Amino acid sequence: MNADIRLLQFTDPHLLSNPQGVLRGVRPLETLQSVLWHAAPEPHNTDALLCSGDIVNDEPEGYAHFARLLGGFGMPVLCVPGNHDRPEQLRRALAMPPFQVGGHADFGGWRIVLVDSCVAQRAGGRISPAQLEALDAALACDRYALVCLHHHPIDMASRWLATVGIENAAELFEVLDAHPLVRAISWGHVHQSFDARRRGVRLLATPSTCVQFRPLSNEFALDNRPPAYRRLTLHPDGTLDSDTVWVDQDTASARISQQSA
Repeated sequence: MNADIRLLQFTDPHLLSNPQGVLRGVRPLETLQSVLWHAAPEPHNTDALLCSGDIVNDEPEGYAHFARLLGGFGMPVLCVPGNHDRPEQLRRALAMPPFQVGGHADFGGWRIVLVDSCVAQRAGGRISPAQLEALDAALACDRYALVCLHHHPIDMASRWLATVGIENAAELFEVLDAHPLVRAISWGHVHQSFDARRRGVRLLATPSTCVQFRPLSNEFALDNRPPAYRRLTLHPDGTLDSDTVWVDQDTASARISQQSA
Protein backbone atom coordinates (compact mmCIF):
# COMPACT_ATOMS: atom_id res chain seq x y z
CA MET A 1 0.00 0.00 0.00
CA ASN A 2 3.06 2.29 0.39
CA ALA A 3 4.58 1.84 -3.08
CA ASP A 4 4.08 3.93 -6.20
CA ILE A 5 1.84 2.44 -8.88
CA ARG A 6 3.14 2.88 -12.42
CA LEU A 7 0.94 2.66 -15.49
CA LEU A 8 1.45 3.03 -19.23
CA GLN A 9 -1.55 4.19 -21.26
CA PHE A 10 -1.92 3.38 -24.96
CA THR A 11 -4.97 4.50 -26.90
CA ASP A 12 -6.61 4.59 -30.31
CA PRO A 13 -4.37 2.16 -32.22
CA HIS A 14 -7.14 1.70 -34.86
CA LEU A 15 -5.79 -1.68 -35.92
CA LEU A 16 -6.90 -3.22 -39.21
CA SER A 17 -7.32 -6.86 -40.14
CA ASN A 18 -4.49 -6.60 -42.70
CA PRO A 19 -1.14 -6.19 -40.89
CA GLN A 20 0.03 -4.03 -43.80
CA GLY A 21 -3.19 -2.01 -43.95
CA VAL A 22 -2.98 1.77 -44.20
CA LEU A 23 -5.17 4.31 -42.37
CA ARG A 24 -4.78 8.06 -42.89
CA GLY A 25 -1.36 7.57 -44.40
CA VAL A 26 0.17 5.26 -41.77
CA ARG A 27 0.20 1.55 -41.00
CA PRO A 28 -1.52 1.34 -37.58
CA LEU A 29 0.05 -1.98 -36.63
CA GLU A 30 3.51 -0.63 -37.43
CA THR A 31 3.01 2.56 -35.40
CA LEU A 32 1.68 0.55 -32.44
CA GLN A 33 4.71 -1.72 -32.63
CA SER A 34 6.97 1.35 -32.69
CA VAL A 35 5.29 2.78 -29.59
CA LEU A 36 5.49 -0.53 -27.74
CA TRP A 37 9.16 -0.96 -28.58
CA HIS A 38 9.84 2.57 -27.40
CA ALA A 39 8.06 1.76 -24.12
CA ALA A 40 9.71 -1.67 -23.81
CA PRO A 41 12.34 -0.61 -21.22
CA GLU A 42 9.55 0.66 -18.93
CA PRO A 43 7.54 -2.50 -18.05
CA HIS A 44 10.00 -3.87 -15.49
CA ASN A 45 8.86 -0.85 -13.45
CA THR A 46 5.20 -0.95 -14.55
CA ASP A 47 2.20 -2.43 -12.73
CA ALA A 48 -0.39 -2.36 -15.52
CA LEU A 49 -1.16 -1.17 -19.03
CA LEU A 50 -4.25 0.88 -19.91
CA CYS A 51 -5.89 0.95 -23.32
CA SER A 52 -8.63 3.55 -23.64
CA GLY A 53 -10.43 2.38 -26.75
CA ASP A 54 -10.56 2.24 -30.54
CA ILE A 55 -8.33 -0.81 -30.42
CA VAL A 56 -9.51 -1.60 -33.95
CA ASN A 57 -10.88 0.53 -36.75
CA ASP A 58 -14.19 -1.31 -37.33
CA GLU A 59 -12.37 -4.57 -38.20
CA PRO A 60 -12.58 -7.08 -35.32
CA GLU A 61 -9.86 -9.27 -36.85
CA GLY A 62 -7.46 -6.61 -35.56
CA TYR A 63 -8.00 -7.77 -31.98
CA ALA A 64 -5.71 -10.74 -32.62
CA HIS A 65 -2.82 -8.36 -33.35
CA PHE A 66 -3.54 -6.40 -30.16
CA ALA A 67 -3.75 -9.57 -28.03
CA ARG A 68 -0.47 -10.85 -29.40
CA LEU A 69 1.43 -7.61 -28.85
CA LEU A 70 0.05 -6.46 -25.49
CA GLY A 71 -0.23 -9.95 -24.01
CA GLY A 72 3.52 -10.32 -24.29
CA PHE A 73 4.21 -7.68 -21.64
CA GLY A 74 3.28 -10.11 -18.85
CA MET A 75 1.18 -7.70 -16.77
CA PRO A 76 -2.51 -6.70 -16.49
CA VAL A 77 -3.91 -4.96 -19.58
CA LEU A 78 -7.00 -2.90 -18.63
CA CYS A 79 -9.26 -1.95 -21.54
CA VAL A 80 -12.37 0.04 -22.39
CA PRO A 81 -14.07 -0.01 -25.81
CA GLY A 82 -14.09 2.94 -28.20
CA ASN A 83 -16.62 3.97 -30.83
CA HIS A 84 -14.71 2.07 -33.57
CA ASP A 85 -14.62 -1.11 -31.50
CA ARG A 86 -17.14 -3.94 -31.52
CA PRO A 87 -17.67 -4.33 -27.75
CA GLU A 88 -18.95 -7.91 -27.71
CA GLN A 89 -16.26 -9.11 -30.09
CA LEU A 90 -13.66 -7.17 -28.12
CA ARG A 91 -14.73 -8.90 -24.91
CA ARG A 92 -14.62 -12.33 -26.58
CA ALA A 93 -11.21 -11.68 -28.12
CA LEU A 94 -9.75 -10.51 -24.79
CA ALA A 95 -11.57 -12.93 -22.49
CA MET A 96 -8.36 -14.30 -20.98
CA PRO A 97 -5.50 -13.12 -18.80
CA PRO A 98 -3.80 -10.71 -18.76
CA PHE A 99 -6.69 -8.72 -20.28
CA GLN A 100 -9.61 -7.10 -18.48
CA VAL A 101 -12.39 -5.20 -20.23
CA GLY A 102 -14.45 -2.95 -17.95
CA GLY A 103 -14.96 -3.25 -14.20
CA HIS A 104 -12.23 -2.11 -11.86
CA ALA A 105 -8.82 -3.22 -10.65
CA ASP A 106 -7.02 -2.44 -7.39
CA PHE A 107 -3.32 -1.72 -7.07
CA GLY A 108 -2.07 -0.78 -3.62
CA GLY A 109 -4.01 2.22 -2.36
CA TRP A 110 -5.49 2.95 -5.80
CA ARG A 111 -8.50 1.72 -7.76
CA ILE A 112 -8.59 1.94 -11.57
CA VAL A 113 -12.22 2.18 -12.75
CA LEU A 114 -12.97 1.34 -16.40
CA VAL A 115 -16.09 3.05 -17.78
CA ASP A 116 -17.79 2.14 -21.07
CA SER A 117 -18.87 5.40 -22.74
CA CYS A 118 -19.79 3.93 -26.13
CA VAL A 119 -23.12 4.05 -27.96
CA ALA A 120 -23.63 1.65 -30.88
CA GLN A 121 -23.30 3.21 -34.33
CA ARG A 122 -22.38 6.63 -32.93
CA ALA A 123 -19.10 8.53 -32.78
CA GLY A 124 -20.14 10.41 -29.65
CA GLY A 125 -20.49 8.87 -26.21
CA ARG A 126 -22.94 8.53 -23.36
CA ILE A 127 -22.66 6.91 -19.93
CA SER A 128 -25.61 4.58 -19.46
CA PRO A 129 -27.55 4.45 -16.16
CA ALA A 130 -26.07 1.01 -15.52
CA GLN A 131 -22.53 2.31 -16.05
CA LEU A 132 -23.17 5.33 -13.80
CA GLU A 133 -24.47 3.01 -11.09
CA ALA A 134 -21.47 0.70 -11.44
CA LEU A 135 -19.11 3.69 -11.31
CA ASP A 136 -20.77 5.02 -8.17
CA ALA A 137 -20.46 1.62 -6.51
CA ALA A 138 -16.82 1.19 -7.56
CA LEU A 139 -15.89 4.59 -6.13
CA ALA A 140 -17.50 3.83 -2.76
CA CYS A 141 -14.23 2.54 -1.30
CA ASP A 142 -11.27 3.78 0.72
CA ARG A 143 -8.86 3.87 -2.22
CA TYR A 144 -7.84 6.80 -4.42
CA ALA A 145 -9.35 6.47 -7.88
CA LEU A 146 -8.30 6.91 -11.48
CA VAL A 147 -11.25 6.72 -13.90
CA CYS A 148 -10.52 5.65 -17.46
CA LEU A 149 -12.93 5.93 -20.41
CA HIS A 150 -12.83 6.54 -24.17
CA HIS A 151 -14.76 9.74 -24.84
CA HIS A 152 -13.86 13.19 -23.54
CA PRO A 153 -16.15 14.53 -20.78
CA ILE A 154 -15.10 18.18 -21.15
CA ASP A 155 -14.93 20.87 -23.83
CA MET A 156 -11.76 20.51 -25.90
CA ALA A 157 -12.13 23.98 -27.48
CA SER A 158 -12.85 22.37 -30.85
CA ARG A 159 -16.21 22.72 -32.58
CA TRP A 160 -16.13 19.34 -34.29
CA LEU A 161 -14.90 17.48 -31.20
CA ALA A 162 -17.77 19.05 -29.25
CA THR A 163 -20.15 16.91 -31.32
CA VAL A 164 -18.48 13.60 -30.39
CA GLY A 165 -17.89 13.89 -26.64
CA ILE A 166 -19.97 12.53 -23.76
CA GLU A 167 -23.44 14.00 -24.12
CA ASN A 168 -24.38 13.46 -20.46
CA ALA A 169 -21.10 14.58 -18.94
CA ALA A 170 -23.00 16.47 -16.21
CA GLU A 171 -24.38 13.14 -14.93
CA LEU A 172 -20.88 11.66 -14.97
CA PHE A 173 -19.45 14.57 -12.96
CA GLU A 174 -22.33 14.39 -10.50
CA VAL A 175 -21.18 10.88 -9.62
CA LEU A 176 -17.49 11.80 -9.60
CA ASP A 177 -18.01 14.91 -7.46
CA ALA A 178 -19.68 12.78 -4.79
CA HIS A 179 -16.45 10.83 -4.25
CA PRO A 180 -13.56 12.93 -2.88
CA LEU A 181 -10.96 10.21 -3.46
CA VAL A 182 -11.23 10.53 -7.25
CA ARG A 183 -7.90 11.94 -8.34
CA ALA A 184 -7.87 11.74 -12.14
CA ILE A 185 -9.89 11.01 -15.28
CA SER A 186 -8.07 9.80 -18.37
CA TRP A 187 -9.43 9.27 -21.88
CA GLY A 188 -8.51 8.74 -25.53
CA HIS A 189 -10.67 9.48 -28.60
CA VAL A 190 -9.36 13.02 -29.22
CA HIS A 191 -5.93 11.96 -30.60
CA GLN A 192 -4.05 14.73 -28.75
CA SER A 193 -2.46 15.48 -25.41
CA PHE A 194 -4.34 17.44 -22.76
CA ASP A 195 -3.67 18.08 -19.08
CA ALA A 196 -5.85 20.26 -16.85
CA ARG A 197 -7.65 20.22 -13.50
CA ARG A 198 -11.25 20.46 -12.39
CA ARG A 199 -12.01 20.79 -8.67
CA GLY A 200 -8.63 19.30 -7.90
CA VAL A 201 -9.13 16.31 -10.22
CA ARG A 202 -6.57 15.81 -13.00
CA LEU A 203 -8.09 15.70 -16.51
CA LEU A 204 -5.90 13.85 -19.01
CA ALA A 205 -6.25 13.09 -22.71
CA THR A 206 -3.73 10.78 -24.33
CA PRO A 207 -2.63 10.93 -27.98
CA SER A 208 -3.03 8.00 -30.33
CA THR A 209 -0.45 5.34 -31.14
CA CYS A 210 -1.56 6.04 -34.71
CA VAL A 211 -2.20 9.59 -36.05
CA GLN A 212 -3.10 12.79 -34.17
CA PHE A 213 -5.87 15.38 -34.55
CA ARG A 214 -4.98 19.06 -34.68
CA PRO A 215 -5.78 20.69 -31.30
CA LEU A 216 -8.16 23.67 -31.15
CA SER A 217 -9.36 23.06 -34.71
CA ASN A 218 -13.01 23.82 -35.45
CA GLU A 219 -12.97 21.47 -38.44
CA PHE A 220 -11.59 17.96 -38.61
CA ALA A 221 -7.86 18.17 -39.33
CA LEU A 222 -4.83 15.96 -38.76
CA ASP A 223 -1.79 17.11 -36.85
CA ASN A 224 1.81 16.26 -37.73
CA ARG A 225 2.73 15.05 -34.23
CA PRO A 226 4.12 11.51 -34.02
CA PRO A 227 2.55 8.52 -32.21
CA ALA A 228 2.58 8.70 -28.43
CA TYR A 229 1.68 7.11 -25.11
CA ARG A 230 1.21 8.30 -21.52
CA ARG A 231 3.09 7.44 -18.33
CA LEU A 232 1.31 7.71 -14.98
CA THR A 233 2.76 7.31 -11.51
CA LEU A 234 0.19 7.06 -8.72
CA HIS A 235 1.66 7.86 -5.31
CA PRO A 236 0.45 6.42 -1.97
CA ASP A 237 -0.58 9.89 -0.75
CA GLY A 238 -3.11 10.31 -3.60
CA THR A 239 -0.99 12.57 -5.78
CA LEU A 240 0.07 11.55 -9.26
CA ASP A 241 2.62 12.41 -11.92
CA SER A 242 1.95 12.01 -15.62
CA ASP A 243 3.55 12.89 -18.91
CA THR A 244 3.06 12.26 -22.62
CA VAL A 245 5.84 10.44 -24.47
CA TRP A 246 6.09 11.25 -28.19
CA VAL A 247 7.73 8.51 -30.22
CA ASP A 248 10.32 9.27 -32.87
CA GLN A 249 9.32 6.89 -35.66
CA ASP A 250 12.81 6.57 -37.16
CA THR A 251 14.39 5.69 -33.83
CA ALA A 252 11.63 3.24 -32.88
CA SER A 253 11.69 1.61 -36.31
CA ALA A 254 15.45 1.20 -36.04
CA ARG A 255 15.02 -0.55 -32.69
CA ILE A 256 12.49 -2.93 -34.23
CA SER A 257 14.88 -3.74 -37.08
CA GLN A 258 17.75 -4.40 -34.66
CA GLN A 259 15.56 -6.67 -32.54
CA SER A 260 14.44 -8.60 -35.62
CA ALA A 261 17.96 -9.04 -37.01
